[in-house]
Amino acid sequence: MYGLLIFLETINSPVLIAFLVSSLVLAISPGPDNIFVLTQSISNGTKSGLATVFGLVSGCLVHTTLLAFGVSEIIKQSDVLFFAIKLFGAIYLLYLAYQVYRSDASILLDDKNRTTKSPRKLFWTGFTMNVLNPKVTIFFLAFFPGFLFSESLSTVVQFYILGLLFMLSAFIVFGTIAVLAGKITKYLSRHQKTGFYLKWVQIVVFVGIALYLFLSEK
Repeated sequence: MYGLLIFLETINSPVLIAFLVSSLVLAISPGPDNIFVLTQSISNGTKSGLATVFGLVSGCLVHTTLLAFGVSEIIKQSDVLFFAIKLFGAIYLLYLAYQVYRSDASILLDDKNRTTKSPRKLFWTGFTMNVLNPKVTIFFLAFFPGFLFSESLSTVVQFYILGLLFMLSAFIVFGTIAVLAGKITKYLSRHQKTGFYLKWVQIVVFVGIALYLFLSEK
């Protein structure tokens, strides 16, 4: 118990809370992953949708491991490289905000996005989609370093904690989408401006994180 209290004292809780809130907002915003979960749940049922979610979330472990054992050493050894990573991350997040700004705000849920597969196949489809997407690795590299939350914990441990929190937020959002797929589809069909509002929320989050990341210190 005493050890747990000491551990909690070393953690910057506001940073972790900010990271979790940002992760939840980004997971809610329309993207290929949550749209894929939604369409699979509608086509094949909740079980298949949840299998897709488990696959997508599990893939984040691979990216977290690459980040933890690569970037952590850079952060330890070089202030210059850390600044370069921080600058790259901020620029990349601003680029993502610009890409969202240029994108169509509508949320498309047509039949061509739906396929009939077993839950096992959908798990591996989701896992493969995540692991083989280099944009996820780049996003983790841009997003995570600015949210290191402890001066006493190793950066490897901190990256894994951030990775697990990111996975938790994605699982909560994607799992809810899978369970409530039918109701979500009906709501989106009745409220055409939902995509527009979510689009601008995502832009604000990306820009806010970029500014936070650039102003953060090692």
